[in-house]
Amino acid sequence: MRMLFLPATVFACVLGILQSSLSADEGLKLTINAGEFDRHNTPISVFVDASADAKSVCLKDGDGNLIAAQLTALGLQNEGKEGKSELHFVLPSLKRGKPRKLTAQFSNEPAQGGFSWKEEADEYAELSLADRPVVRYICKTLTDENREDAYKVYHHVYDLAGTRFITKGSGGKYPHHRGLFFGYNQVTYGDGRKANTWSGQTTPQTHAGFLADEAGPVLGRHLAAVDWRGAKNDVYLTERRELAVYNTPGGTLIEFTSRVATAGGTVRLDGNAAHAGFQFRADQEVAEGTEKQTCYLRPDGKGELGQARGSAFDLPWDAISFVLDEKRYTVLYLDHPENHKPTEYNERTYGRFGSFFPYELDDGKDLMVKYRVWVQDGEMTVEQATALSNDFADPPQVTIE
Repeated sequence: MRMLFLPATVFACVLGILQSSLSADEGLKLTINAGEFDRHNTPISVFVDASADAKSVCLKDGDGNLIAAQLTALGLQNEGKEGKSELHFVLPSLKRGKPRKLTAQFSNEPAQGGFSWKEEADEYAELSLADRPVVRYICKTLTDENREDAYKVYHHVYDLAGTRFITKGSGGKYPHHRGLFFGYNQVTYGDGRKANTWSGQTTPQTHAGFLADEAGPVLGRHLAAVDWRGAKNDVYLTERRELAVYNTPGGTLIEFTSRVATAGGTVRLDGNAAHAGFQFRADQEVAEGTEKQTCYLRPDGKGELGQARGSAFDLPWDAISFVLDEKRYTVLYLDHPENHKPTEYNERTYGRFGSFFPYELDDGKDLMVKYRVWVQDGEMTVEQATALSNDFADPPQVTIE
């Protein structure tokens, strides 16, 4: 069985155990049950009561093998659970009906290796795994001079080699389609005022600051504040947008989480599946030269080259396969069952796809969404996509002894 770990992490783990001022009895014993499905390279997160001094963790299986693990503050999905931390790891494999026992030992030595963040002020924040860039958050300061480039915040995604973006930025066909993006083209608020954060030229989304970030051997994550603005520059919605990337073999696993709250009063989000929601847009090269090679993979099978569906409802996942620079990529879009329903999907052969639902926010009624996106070289199968969906929608159960 192949264990997932990083050499620098293992060294720091051993060193941390030797140097840690934490007592051995502060270790935790965990039992992992696969549930209904066999698991393979599955991200797992569990709440733990770690000492305030704990900065890293060593995780071992019953045979003494080390598994890369990371201790973080609470993420956006788990805010409000005071006194808790999150323990993250990627479990290499687990068969249903065969629970596995792990032991976690906390250390006050900082974690070593893995992800790191680099920020270019008023331009972007970039996440790398070792020296390989993975994603870039575009958050340019909006001015009259650069409005076309800066009226929308979004995440670019790199290929697995870290040599190019596979997502589109500004310009090109439908210039408002950019990377991984989230917005609505029909927004109503206040006394009937209208906004459109899908195209966004006159009613933009603007970066309002970074609220938190994490980087370690298992994941890189950040939380950004985003203001949804009207034509008079008034803020009618405030968003906290979190994006995490897991260190998984064979591809890039991204988790997108957002909590949107009204700045006061009722706000109606509406539109349609081609112009609203959380969406992915492939690089402009697809629209200009390889569109006929695009195909979609869905729970009911693989579609034909150069064909896309205009509408489908409540899919657990959808995937696009496209060609850039003579190389094929697949991007899998995973919905979470806790997201608002019904959800409508829309696909385009030039490389944009995603899902949408209408929603009404009010004081005390926020919008919370969570999605995952998997990026890999080549094509994938229905079975592979379904396994990743199961990991997201129905993860393994963890008990702490």
